[in-house]
Amino acid sequence: MVTEAPVVIVGSGIAGAWAALKLAPVPVVMLTGRHTGGESSSAWAQGGIAAALGPDDSPEQHAKDTIAAGAGLVDEQVALELARAAPDEVRALEALGVAFEHAADGGWSLSLEAAHSRARVARVGGDQAGAAIVQALVAAVRAADHIELREGWFGAGLRAEHGRCRGASARDPHGRLHTLAGRAVVLATGGLGGLYAVTTNPPGNRGQALAWAARAGCTIADPEFVQFHPTAIDIGRMPAPLATEALRGEGAILVDAAGRRFMADVHPDAELAPRDVVARAVFEQKAAGQGAFLDARDAVGIEFPSRFPAVFHACMAFGIDPRHQPIPVAPAVHYHMGGIRTGLDGATGIQGLHAIGEVAGTGVHGANRLASNSLAEALVMGARAAATIRGSEASAPPHDGVGIEASPRLPEAALDTLRRAMTAHAGVVRDRAGLETLIDQLDRLEHAHGEADSLLAARCIATSSLQREESRGAHWRADFPEPLAAARHTFLTLDHLERTHRP
Repeated sequence: MVTEAPVVIVGSGIAGAWAALKLAPVPVVMLTGRHTGGESSSAWAQGGIAAALGPDDSPEQHAKDTIAAGAGLVDEQVALELARAAPDEVRALEALGVAFEHAADGGWSLSLEAAHSRARVARVGGDQAGAAIVQALVAAVRAADHIELREGWFGAGLRAEHGRCRGASARDPHGRLHTLAGRAVVLATGGLGGLYAVTTNPPGNRGQALAWAARAGCTIADPEFVQFHPTAIDIGRMPAPLATEALRGEGAILVDAAGRRFMADVHPDAELAPRDVVARAVFEQKAAGQGAFLDARDAVGIEFPSRFPAVFHACMAFGIDPRHQPIPVAPAVHYHMGGIRTGLDGATGIQGLHAIGEVAGTGVHGANRLASNSLAEALVMGARAAATIRGSEASAPPHDGVGIEASPRLPEAALDTLRRAMTAHAGVVRDRAGLETLIDQLDRLEHAHGEADSLLAARCIATSSLQREESRGAHWRADFPEPLAAARHTFLTLDHLERTHRP
C-alpha cells in the first residue's frame, strides 16, 4: 500500500499506464474505472502507432504530413518534437513485449493510412494494436511495486486552489466520494465521444476532465474540433465498432447502395483523403438516402479473419460477412483534437496538474488529426509528463479524507437528450441556428439538473463552434463553408464561458 504522497493518475489507457510506469520509483495511485485499461479508447484502437520507422521516412516528413492534415492549426514545433520522439517510444513498447509486425527481413511492417505520404503505422495483428498494447501495459502496471491500482474508482473532480492542484476527488466502487491527496495529479481520461449518440469511444468518456480543469482555472483549447471517423460499422450499436482506416490503406473502397464508388469524385486521394473530407462525404451519401458501404471484397476478401480479425468478428456478430458483402458504414465521433491546453509534457499552467493523451490539447492535431498520431502522442506525453514530475519538488499534501462536494450527475434520460442534441447540432455539419438551439437545450438541462460535468464539456464545444464562423478541418459550418484567410485557435476559460452564457 502506498504510504507517502503519490502521484494520482486518473485513467488507465495507454497515456496513463505509460506515465505510471515511467514514474518509477515515485509512488502512483491509479484510478482505473471499471477495468484497468479495458474501458478506454486506447484498448479499442485498431490502426496502430504512427512513427517514422521505415527506411524511406523521417521525423521531418512525418511532421510535414501532420501539419498538412491539421488545416493550418498545427503547432509545427510540437509536431516535429512528437515525430522525433515517437520511434523510440514504439521501440520501448516492443521491448516491453508488444509484438509489432515485422517483414521477413526483420524490418518493420508498416501500414499506409489516410493523409500519410509514407507507410508509417506500426501495427499488431492487423487491427489488434490497441488491445495488444494495453494488455502489455496492464501486465506491467500490475507487476509494478510503485503503483497502487484502485479498480472501480472514478475521478470526480480536482482539489485546486490558488493556482495549485493538491489532489483529486473520486468515487469508490460503492459510489462514496473521497479526496485523494497527491504531489501531482495526471488527467489521462480520454475523449468526449460519450456526449454524442454515435461514437467509437467508451460511452462514459464525456469530457468530464475538461470541466474539472476549467473550474480549476485551466484554458480549454480548440474544443470545437471533434473528429468523426468515417467508417464506423453502421449496425445501430453504441459504441459503434470501427472498420479501421487500414482497410482503405489496403485498397478497400467506399460505394453507395448501387455499388458506385463515390470518393473518387470528391477528392484526388479518394478513400485516403483526410478524415474530415471522407466523413462529410459519407454523411452526405447517407443524408441523401444513397447509403454508404466499405467494400473490401477485392482488397482483403477471404483473408479477412487473419488480417483484420476485430473488424471481421464485429461484422459477423451482426450477420455481415465482409469477405462477400460490403460493410455498412456511418460517421461516428472518434477523437477530440481539442482539450486542456498543455505542452507535450502535459503541463497545464496549474502547478501540480498535468493532462496527457486525448484529454490534452497540445496543438499537434490542429483542426484534423492525422491518423494514428493519437497513440504516438499518448506515449510521448506519458513519458515526458513522468520525467517532468520526477524532476519536480515533492511537496507534502494534506491527508486523504472525506470528499468535497462533486458536481451533480446527469440522469440517464437527460444524458440521452444531451446526446441527441449534440449529434443533431454539433455533428459533422453545423450552422448557427442549430448551435443556438443546442445552447438553449444546454441551458434547460442545466436549469433542471445543475452544472453537470458533461453539460460544461458540451458547452465548451457548442460555444466555440458558434464563435468559429468558418469551415476548417473537422469543424464544418454549412453557413460559413469557406475557411478564413488567417487560422486562429480558440482558447476558452470558465470566465469566458460564463460571460457568454445564454440566459
